[in-house]
Amino acid sequence: MLDTLAGWSMRPPVVVAHTAYGTNAHLRGGLAERGIDYIYILAIRADVTAHPFDAQPTAPDRKGPVGCWPQPRYRHPAPSVAALATGLGQEAFTSLTWRQGSRGELRSRFAAVRVRPAGNAVERPIRAAASAEQGWWGGILPDCWLLVEWPEEAEAPTDYWLSNLPADPPIAGLIRLVKVRWRLEHDYRELKHGLGLDHFEGRSWPGWHHHVTLVTAAHAFLTEQRLAPKAPGPHSPSTRSSTPSKTS
Repeated sequence: MLDTLAGWSMRPPVVVAHTAYGTNAHLRGGLAERGIDYIYILAIRADVTAHPFDAQPTAPDRKGPVGCWPQPRYRHPAPSVAALATGLGQEAFTSLTWRQGSRGELRSRFAAVRVRPAGNAVERPIRAAASAEQGWWGGILPDCWLLVEWPEEAEAPTDYWLSNLPADPPIAGLIRLVKVRWRLEHDYRELKHGLGLDHFEGRSWPGWHHHVTLVTAAHAFLTEQRLAPKAPGPHSPSTRSSTPSKTS
């Protein structure tokens, strides 16, 4: 999908995805291969492994006077991101607000730390590419951001993300991006319940395509209206119908 967009000279400013995508090391590697044009912030599971940023691989002593030098490798197995996050301690987490909700500020505690994602699915293509280009790999895994959420009422961290954003982004900016998923879920709910995305009852592909196109155009129009400088504020009377519309 991203390659198709690139063929149309369109690139998303940031790729945001939930754990089913973010935990997939092949997807992360594919985005990295495409360069800095694809900035990503991807949710991951707690059992994804990563080395601390300052961990360095070392090469074992060569046995005997002949033969190749052993491949450098990390001396200790990579811990899970859950273990890394817990090891930071609660004092490393900062309480921040990412938006104003209908019932007040939405706040939680976050920490960001540089890590080196690990695992065979991560290491294999990196080793192969380095060996093909240089004939040897130094064993150092690429680093990226690990963003962790640890709500005050929770006994342990609850959510994790990996991001290849530059080395010094403000943590508040990272949080706003990871929480943009709320916007996606809200838009889908509006498409479905407010604009009739799920009302199509036909069986033909042209009919479905026509229906989805009209619903998408309607949603784009409503979004433009909300973004207009003179758009009604949050306390203005709602112009939205209480009965979901149905497109033909």
